[in-house]
Amino acid sequence: MSVQKEMDVVTDYGDLAVTDGISVFDSKFDEAFYYDGDDLGVTYTPEQTTFRLWAPTASEASVMIYDSSDGALVERKPMVRDVRGTWVLTVNGDCNHWYYTFGVQVGSQWNEAVDPYAKAVGVNGDRGVVLDLSSTRPQRWTEDRPLLAAPVDAVIYELHVKDLSIHPQSGSGYPGKFLGLAESGTTGPDGIPTGLDYISGLGVTHVQLLPVYDYATESVDETKPELPQYNWGYDPKNYNVPEGSYATDPYSPELRIRELKQTIQALHDRGIRVIMDVVYNHVYDGYLVNFTKLVPGYYLRYKEDGTFSNGSFCGNECASERAMMSKFIVDSVVYWAQEYHMDGFRFDLMGLTDIATMNEIRRRLDKIDPSIMMIGEGWVMDTVLPEAQRANQSNAALLPRIGQFNDGFRDTVKGDIFVYSLKGFVSLGRGFEEKVKRGIVGGIKYEGVIAQYATEPDQTVNYVECHDNHTLWDKLVLSTDGHTDEERRSMHRLASAMVLTSQGIPFIHAGQEFMRTKQGVENSYKSSIEINQMDWQRCAEHQSDVLYMCSLIKLRQSHPAFRLRTAREIRRHLHFEQAPDHAIAYTLRNHAGGDPDRHLYVLYNANPEPTTLELPELGDWEVHFGNEQVISLKKQQIQVHGVGMVVLAVHS
Repeated sequence: MSVQKEMDVVTDYGDLAVTDGISVFDSKFDEAFYYDGDDLGVTYTPEQTTFRLWAPTASEASVMIYDSSDGALVERKPMVRDVRGTWVLTVNGDCNHWYYTFGVQVGSQWNEAVDPYAKAVGVNGDRGVVLDLSSTRPQRWTEDRPLLAAPVDAVIYELHVKDLSIHPQSGSGYPGKFLGLAESGTTGPDGIPTGLDYISGLGVTHVQLLPVYDYATESVDETKPELPQYNWGYDPKNYNVPEGSYATDPYSPELRIRELKQTIQALHDRGIRVIMDVVYNHVYDGYLVNFTKLVPGYYLRYKEDGTFSNGSFCGNECASERAMMSKFIVDSVVYWAQEYHMDGFRFDLMGLTDIATMNEIRRRLDKIDPSIMMIGEGWVMDTVLPEAQRANQSNAALLPRIGQFNDGFRDTVKGDIFVYSLKGFVSLGRGFEEKVKRGIVGGIKYEGVIAQYATEPDQTVNYVECHDNHTLWDKLVLSTDGHTDEERRSMHRLASAMVLTSQGIPFIHAGQEFMRTKQGVENSYKSSIEINQMDWQRCAEHQSDVLYMCSLIKLRQSHPAFRLRTAREIRRHLHFEQAPDHAIAYTLRNHAGGDPDRHLYVLYNANPEPTTLELPELGDWEVHFGNEQVISLKKQQIQVHGVGMVVLAVHS
């Protein structure tokens, strides 16, 4: 289509400067203006730089050149309208380190915004930067990823960059920074390892980082690093650029990039993969965001009354079903996988994203490396996106090889997260045994168990604690009035044991291994550093609990039976056994998954009093894990005491 014909199409859609986006941007618009090129944003070489902006409803567009991240305008360079609603400007010469924005005339209004495809920005992300990305490679930067045979082999450790090293006893030389995660040799109270050495010692396979892209919030100002600022980062501003407050110098556009890459390399060198927490379901402000300024009404969803659809509860939703929003999301994920060597992506409120976009991401990542993981929050949210298009638990069958967080397992094990006083299975809540079994089998269809959402175990992420809501310890304190901390400690250990031995993908929250507390704060996204930091003193005091978590991870990794890769294998090898109330027992039989042991018997016991169970006649059982809870073991009978997990084995 010629540029003139495109302009005629724009005219047919009316005055797009004042549209609410409801009736204007339909499929015909996407057909006319979808641009499938890979050169949106800036294409840099030392000889010339090309700027390309998608802004089909604009009547004029310019590149605004500035002398610094917060300095004066140097020049306004007009762009030329090109194909498919794009505008282009090519500048000869070396434009490295130019600060720029895009300006557009839409109807009667002039808007200026940061390039959505910007790969580098100045301080606080208010201006894009033309940058030679080859200058951002750390001294060691390899293409190799740590091995991962299957998603169910993963053990994910969720971490906020600042939480890890900001505690005064972390021993870090870079407290609260990317490099605080890249350091070796740091120690804390009583000489315990901290930081990277500590994480490596746990045995986890993946670190999942809370948002590390450039985010917008009143609680974090990159120009004031001396202040005790904090935020989780779920307010996207510049999707393709690292957050400057985690860099040692937020004014240096290349440094934040290099230091994040250095951190990823340091984790890879320890055999640990990196999952990036991404937020493509909403933006920080639907009115101020660059998307809205450049193409008003297109990138976000609207209700019939003209207000934002707000299933995110953050004020707006991204319209992923629209062709150029979907393209942006896919391009962004692929960029992080290729440029930063990210090994996985956790999609915040994934249920607000459309199925086609998620599957296209899976397809594109498979071309890079099929072992790159995709997991997300498949909650069923209130949105104008049609139900059949939502990438949530109800539609999991349409989302193969994309894991979904198992909130049913979480609430069953520890108790409802929204009703603080309610107990769960580990805290002697009643009637949870059948629900727990759904999580044990990885959420798949299994005879005698009500199916959850998964068709295969790699679609289930089992967890009992994450950054959201109360920590497991704080939830137990709220729901077990009259119990001692020692009793709660046993409940806590059992919950973690259930996560690490159930089928599916196990996920633990940083500090869960030492009974992390946020002093009862449920939603600490902008609470103080003191509430959110990893307390290394508490870690030192709970070293036996840390070692218990290490033993659970080692148990899982040494037994393929806990990591069965298909629903068929689970149905074939996993058998539930007889158990009293507040206890669940099952066997993994016949060298399940190629396990070195012939049979395993797993008991989750929430009874504080002595309990006797009959054992299946499968051979001579021996205690393999949890010996401290076994009172006696006979050929076909076991007596245990106390809350916890016991694993028996028949070796041959």
